[in-house]
Amino acid sequence: MMPPMIKTPWQAALINAVTDPRELLELLELDFAWLDQAKAAATLFPLKVPREFVSRMQKGNINDPLLRQVLPLGDEFKLVEGFEKDPLQEKTINPIPGLLHRYHGRVLLTLSGNCSINCRFCFRRHFPYAKNNPGTAGWQLALDYISCDETITEVILSGGDPLVVNDSQLHEFTEALSTIPHLKRLRIHSRMPIVLPERVTSELVALLTHTRLRPVMVVHCNHPQEITPAVSLAIKNLTSANITVLNQAVLLKDINNNADTLVALSEALFSSGILPYYLHVLDKVEGCAHFDLEREVAQNLHLQVTERLPGYLVPKLVCTQAGAAAKVRVDR
Repeated sequence: MMPPMIKTPWQAALINAVTDPRELLELLELDFAWLDQAKAAATLFPLKVPREFVSRMQKGNINDPLLRQVLPLGDEFKLVEGFEKDPLQEKTINPIPGLLHRYHGRVLLTLSGNCSINCRFCFRRHFPYAKNNPGTAGWQLALDYISCDETITEVILSGGDPLVVNDSQLHEFTEALSTIPHLKRLRIHSRMPIVLPERVTSELVALLTHTRLRPVMVVHCNHPQEITPAVSLAIKNLTSANITVLNQAVLLKDINNNADTLVALSEALFSSGILPYYLHVLDKVEGCAHFDLEREVAQNLHLQVTERLPGYLVPKLVCTQAGAAAKVRVDR
């Protein structure tokens, strides 16, 4: 009989994440009047949040900006015109399972349909991951696709969250990518360095720096309260290894939609070694209309931030549009 596989601390933390709305309310000492709607909305999109991330939330505050990002609410049942299950029409750019080819020169691979945290505003909350999970054996199709297109110079690992995949599998896959001569960069989009900083292991840093591909880590942080000493240490371990670390945030109503918060976010990111990169207006995905802001409001907020910060600390205000050749600037 095979002995049970030993889980790393980050894997154990993932397994032990809070998935029950009742437990989340109990941990934060919140009124159970929220329970019925939280349980109902969790049937649309499951609750999942690491316990350490929960510890950053203010007890007794239903409007805590971190809690608002993960707590299922009855608003998710509202059907609002213009909000769709596939707002970016990703089904049209999904030529083979696990691969999305939206922009010239780069492709996105969905290594996993799982995340370390389920953000309620996720634009892929309805994405058909079951049809886009080719498994380890199926990755050769993606590698062949990339090999046959010499215009592709960058591979983006996303999902889901690619860092839920263990280090040995990531190493195997990045090594396979590095054999494709026209590839130059490997970009990883992950929430884990922020919500589960212990995921940044020495093994992860080694595999990202021992490939010939130039590594870029794009993290996702929406509020300065998300940044802790443990997060800063994880980022330092990446930047000390010459890994570029960028942040993309989403502009969210009742979470970060004021200039003071956005300025504090950029300052906190840069202090931790992260360069602000994109500030996204919300993708109009079904179930998320309560997070949305009018375009003029978003532009005015961005202008206020621009007036208060040096240019290198001001993220580009952008949106993703189906069929567009690149991110669309909306900050002007």
